[in-house]
Amino acid sequence: MNVTLAFLNGPEVIALLVLVLVLFGAKKLPELARGLGQGLKEFKKSSKEIQEDLNTAMNEEPTHTPTKQVVTTPVQSQIGDGVAVHDTSKA
Repeated sequence: MNVTLAFLNGPEVIALLVLVLVLFGAKKLPELARGLGQGLKEFKKSSKEIQEDLNTAMNEEPTHTPTKQVVTTPVQSQIGDGVAVHDTSKA
């Protein structure tokens, strides 16, 4: 992309203003400008709040929350002396 196309000179700005005036009319321009101004104001306010939240979060020291400790106990075998008994009377 040619970077010089991104910058508008005097004649281009005038041509754009005339085009906007023709498309929207003189009565709609103040309403459009007001809406654009309110939108920019809201955007700046929101971006400022987000920046403040990020700065606050970055400056806070992390708090350590204790985790639950799980206590396990060994399971005792149901076998008995180590000899497994198989009941074959039901088969």
